[in-house]
Amino acid sequence: MALSGLQIQKLLPKTNCKECGSSTCMAFAMKLAAKKASLDECPYASDEARQVLGAASEPPVKGVKIGVERVSSLGEETVFYRHEKTFVNQTVLAVNLGDDDDLALADRIRDYTLVRVGETLTLGAVAVTQTGSAEAFVAFCKAVYDRARLPLVLRGRDADALALASAAVAGSRSVISGVTADNADALRAVAVRDGHVLAVTADDLDGLCALTAKLKADGFNDLLVAFSTHSLAEEFQTNAIARKAALSGGVKALGYASLRFIDTGDGMTDMVEATTEIAKYGGLVVLPSFDPAQLAPLMTLRQNIYTDPQKPIQVEPKLYAIGEPDKSSPLFVTTNFSLTYFLVSGEIENSGISAWLLVPECEGMSVLTSWAAGKFSGATIGKFAQDIGLESLVDTRTIVIPGYVAQISGELEESLPGFKVLVGPGEAADLESFIKSVLVNHA
Repeated sequence: MALSGLQIQKLLPKTNCKECGSSTCMAFAMKLAAKKASLDECPYASDEARQVLGAASEPPVKGVKIGVERVSSLGEETVFYRHEKTFVNQTVLAVNLGDDDDLALADRIRDYTLVRVGETLTLGAVAVTQTGSAEAFVAFCKAVYDRARLPLVLRGRDADALALASAAVAGSRSVISGVTADNADALRAVAVRDGHVLAVTADDLDGLCALTAKLKADGFNDLLVAFSTHSLAEEFQTNAIARKAALSGGVKALGYASLRFIDTGDGMTDMVEATTEIAKYGGLVVLPSFDPAQLAPLMTLRQNIYTDPQKPIQVEPKLYAIGEPDKSSPLFVTTNFSLTYFLVSGEIENSGISAWLLVPECEGMSVLTSWAAGKFSGATIGKFAQDIGLESLVDTRTIVIPGYVAQISGELEESLPGFKVLVGPGEAADLESFIKSVLVNHA
């Protein structure tokens, strides 16, 4: 039974030390009761408190890791909506291979990366589906793992084939899928032997709860759940029901990250299902084929959803060298919101020049937002420039500001004596033409 904040507070040290990040022990107790904090954050919790509160502070969706060389974390979620706190572990994307596919695809899956706003996005696993004999399936699984070095999602026709494939990739921290009430005992022993995770399934949520509860009682709790759904609406509804049951209802038997195989045979439908999984609590999503045209938008969506809305992605405030500038190279200024920084720096690179980009502390806000908040004014930019010793770093005395904040030009010239402000375009996309038609002539 879940403990209330008052009950939890009685077990805490009551020092109000603030080392846990909360202002008081009572505030921390309320976070524990709401499953929004871990008892490990309290450095002075007694052994008795840890024993009693262990279950209370445990995330309602159990965490599990897959992979050895490229590790992916799943679960550990505590909220329904990202604005309540933030989502914790991104949906892991994988690609399915049949055991008769070209092995070279394993290399492409391993090497695929998408770099966006300074973050390198990759695939987290490879699924292998048995299409032929057990021997061919096992050999292909071994070959794929040896090449990709990613965790596998094993999808065999029966428990015997899965057991053989599991042994072939033992120690890879892979996922054995298709675990049912009929084969759970046998595959549990296989997973323990080879160090893998089990993905359990049943016809309905009641059956799934019974199976996860049994495996946990048997001492095995490294689990994923694969819901049996037959339409997009049912997929959406089932994901939401399971998350609500785990978070609000305390149903630990549903408190696991999910596994979803997507193989409708229609590219557009596949994308819609994958999007639904990313937006609605999907843990591990297996795409039917390796298609960069699908992966790029899905990874971009995932990155956006799993960004903490209370902590925008931002780059370090400093003076950046774009290309190979010398002291006389042009000087631009923008905010430290990652998307803004990478758009501006990219357009400067595209123009073919080398330049300096001054990026003051703006708490990760965009140009107009930071200006409205008083974080991107002539005074703040000038102070930052003086703090880093800009005058000694560059010889140029012209600084280009974004066109949307042209009104700060006078204040900036006052804050940076000796510098002349040049108002650039409002949109980063217009920087290249501005540089070629205005800046070059100005210089």
